Amino acid sequence: MITRRTLTALRRAPLSRALSSRASTVLSALDLHSARELPGVYDGEWGGSGEVLQSVCPTTGEVLARVQSATPAELQRALERSREAYQVFRNVPAPKRGEILRQIREALAAKRDALGALISLEMGKIRTEGVGEVQEFVDIADYAVGLSRMMNGRVVASERPGHSILEVPNPLGVVAVLSAFNFPVAVYGWNLALSLAAGNATLWKPAPSTPLCSIAVTKIVSAVLERNGVPGAVAGLVTGGKDVGVGVVESKLVDMVSFTGSEAVGRQVGQSVQSRFGKILLELGGNNAAVVMPDADLDMAVPSVFFGAVGTAGQRCTSTRRLYLHSSIVQTFLSRLESLYQSVRPGDPLDSATLLGPLHTQQAVKVYHDAIDRLQQKGAEILTGGASYRDLPAPLNGGNFVMPTIAIPQEVNVTDPLWSTETFAPVLCVGVFDELEQAIEWNNGVPQGLSSSLWTRDIRNVGKWIGPAGSDAGIVNVNVGTSGAEIGAAFGGNKSTGWGRESGGDAWKQYVRWSACTLNFSDAAPLAQGVQFSNTA
Repeated sequence: MITRRTLTALRRAPLSRALSSRASTVLSALDLHSARELPGVYDGEWGGSGEVLQSVCPTTGEVLARVQSATPAELQRALERSREAYQVFRNVPAPKRGEILRQIREALAAKRDALGALISLEMGKIRTEGVGEVQEFVDIADYAVGLSRMMNGRVVASERPGHSILEVPNPLGVVAVLSAFNFPVAVYGWNLALSLAAGNATLWKPAPSTPLCSIAVTKIVSAVLERNGVPGAVAGLVTGGKDVGVGVVESKLVDMVSFTGSEAVGRQVGQSVQSRFGKILLELGGNNAAVVMPDADLDMAVPSVFFGAVGTAGQRCTSTRRLYLHSSIVQTFLSRLESLYQSVRPGDPLDSATLLGPLHTQQAVKVYHDAIDRLQQKGAEILTGGASYRDLPAPLNGGNFVMPTIAIPQEVNVTDPLWSTETFAPVLCVGVFDELEQAIEWNNGVPQGLSSSLWTRDIRNVGKWIGPAGSDAGIVNVNVGTSGAEIGAAFGGNKSTGWGRESGGDAWKQYVRWSACTLNFSDAAPLAQGVQFSNTA
């Protein structure tokens, strides 16, 4: 039997492996020294003695680092410390919280390129997208700095003399953020910035396959908190698998859960949080459609659909999954799109010339192949793609590279899983329509409702598309692709996407608790609606 002392010694021993120079350069830039297991819990102090998570590079298959996740006891302590930190932080004036966010923004900007490279290394998206993701965090921190002086309530006129009614926002409590692998930094940033501006403590449970991104970001944020004398558990971290996620979601110490992930898991999370009357913010599946009219500018539409379907190897929530083309432009559009598909080559995401990186895991590769099999079994034409890349040079031969695929099913039937199920991979299904109304019906006919895109130069089409009988998605674009939202507007989807809203707009209002406060500064106490409740005449 291995004693506890021996087990501890083994954990502290250097890992017997040689890390590639491409990986070691990226990790060293962020002080992630992977020769030993890294602590994956932060609650004001770094720790972790639970299950060991492996961070695997999807480009090469090499193990980047091993991370010690949270035990049940460590999770409970992190939850309790988050609660204690909230009780301190809620009393910090909102503009002071904004100043702390400004410092976080500056610290992130100073490490933007290094963090972007880490995203490319651990998640697999190309370098420019990795850097762009960190820029999203920088941008939302900028936004939240201003917001900290503008999180206003309202004064409502009272029907009673000498009375005023105030609608007052106050800090909510502890906000748990369960983020997905595909945006391992930005989604947390959207939530953290608004949550901190609102005066909450935030506890982050990242995807188990991207622990290094969460550790690097938490180190940057915690250093700012420490310099300002703020408890570190205001921005805590618990890495781990399903058990840790369940523990966070079910905890009554958590006032609000923000979950990004699949529809199936989101349904379970929503039910669990609602069962204890917690607040829930869900960002789930996106089965997004682009509709191209005959008057569309194809010089804009074709490259935008290409990025929407192939960017991030089809692993964005807003990736273009469905393409509906007017019958008069089918051949022209597909010929140009296929040329772009055939021009793209897989490569190292850290190479600035690369446009196509790997899928994140081997399981994702299986999802891709299962989708191709279903399409072929139902007689769909595979216009291009449909297989994994073979015979790639080392070290790419250890990666999860698949060919971006354009498929033309025999018919458009939005109740068929070919159309109604999101495939989180670069698989684009094409349908042909004659009237915009038919395309809108197809766009709306699936369970999901995240993003949608119409390409036209006819203002009448625009009016139909964005109006009451138009797209029912949360993002309704015109001459803009489905993918690549800015932080200024609220981000989120409808229907089985979860109805959640993050980032800009009025999203901040979810991170506070609202109170209606009636103030009586008169010498009488009349009842509303003229009610009389007195035993005197």
